[in-house]
Amino acid sequence: MPKALPGPPQDAPAAQAPPIPTQTGHDPAPHISPPVTHPPRDRRPHPPGSRDPYLLAAAFFLAYATVSVSRFQHLATMSWDLGIFEQAIRAYAHLQAPVVDLKGPGTNVLGDHFSPVTALLAPLYRLFPSPITLLVAQAALFALSVVPVTRAAANLLGRRTGLALGIAYGLSWGIQRAVDFDFHEICFAVPLIAFALEAVLAQRWRRALLWALPLVFVKEDLGLTAAAIAVVVALRARGTSPRAARYALVAAALGAAATLLTLTVVIPAFNNVGDYDYWNKVDSGFALFSGIDTKLRTLAWLLIPTSGLLALRSPLFAVALPTLGWRFVSADDHYWGTDWHYSAVLMPVVALALVDALTAARRSPSPRLRSYASHLPTAVAAAALALTTALPIAALTESPAYEKPVRVTAIERMLKRTIPDDATVEANIGPTSRLTSRCRVFWLGNTRGIAPDYIALDNTDGGIRDVEEYARQLHPEDQYAVVADTQGWVVLQHRT
Repeated sequence: MPKALPGPPQDAPAAQAPPIPTQTGHDPAPHISPPVTHPPRDRRPHPPGSRDPYLLAAAFFLAYATVSVSRFQHLATMSWDLGIFEQAIRAYAHLQAPVVDLKGPGTNVLGDHFSPVTALLAPLYRLFPSPITLLVAQAALFALSVVPVTRAAANLLGRRTGLALGIAYGLSWGIQRAVDFDFHEICFAVPLIAFALEAVLAQRWRRALLWALPLVFVKEDLGLTAAAIAVVVALRARGTSPRAARYALVAAALGAAATLLTLTVVIPAFNNVGDYDYWNKVDSGFALFSGIDTKLRTLAWLLIPTSGLLALRSPLFAVALPTLGWRFVSADDHYWGTDWHYSAVLMPVVALALVDALTAARRSPSPRLRSYASHLPTAVAAAALALTTALPIAALTESPAYEKPVRVTAIERMLKRTIPDDATVEANIGPTSRLTSRCRVFWLGNTRGIAPDYIALDNTDGGIRDVEEYARQLHPEDQYAVVADTQGWVVLQHRT
């Protein structure tokens, strides 16, 4: 039953009734009702700066999307990855197995890298079937990771410091390099890691583990990253929540087991050779010290401008070790440096390790450390701004970034006019991402006996002097003739 409202105190004077108006020869005075008052609403005021992370993320989304789409509009595609992921997501969008013909006719992409998370983009792609859909979605995911980084920094260090570190993170070179590299599945990992580590700093252990475990569906090696996050949770929680620490150790074992199972069972089950194709990238002679100058330079870029080395004082930095480990023991020198997209997953780790280290440094008995910590966020933000002048976002200050070249329009018109939908096409890097949304596309020289309807070549550099002779070398038993040629791009059609 509802609780009765309390009456007036016993010593309070009795309320007097209002006087009753008397009837006179004039009209009675109108009755004026007292103003109706409503109980005040339970509105919780937003603390100052609570919208900062979201506004910052929105600004970076616009920047990332503009950079990425502008590169596409300028035919600056760097590799075949955009075409590969579009083929997989296009298949998911039509409820089919993720066959990626660019990796070889009939190749199931789950037998190459285990990234089922990309299926989440299938509904969006079904509505907007274009490689630009992938690029914009990637920009949104990278920008989303700005929210937990900025929010964690603001909660622990104050609004101004949170903004400074949020800006520094959004401009970090690893994120910009990934934006500049077409599309890759790691765009899902970056926000997952950021939200997980934000939860660690907030001592929300269960939430941290729930954010970390889906990493096993992003890429096969990220199970180890999930395990590292779980280990950090176990170390942090053991003093205050032994139960959470035990759960974290179980989660760490699950993450490591998921990686092992994916590499030895799942991926081999989806490919034709029954093995994981990338074992050959690990040098049997243990290549940790090969290219040591490049690796040390990568570590310097990772630690000095982004954290002033202070991130090393936080246990959170251990989350970066699995990624650095597989990259540095690889025999493939592409993994060692700062190019491409490989360092993007390290950026939220370093940023939030810095937040953790700064929080501890402010309580340090050392005046020198406290002084260094107080000035470091501004220095990190300034370094990020300075470095951006030589990074992809700097292109947004130039008018060509917002213009589509006439040359590109001519090339796209030629491809659309010459190659019909659903045709089979053999192509090199340039044409692939222009055709994978509507054709079956093979990688140049890897059709495995299939004679495609068309061959599309970006021959801008003139490296192929006689394209018809080149086609005969690719397909000795078939004949191809040039049917269109513009701006250095050539289309050849199969003759029966």
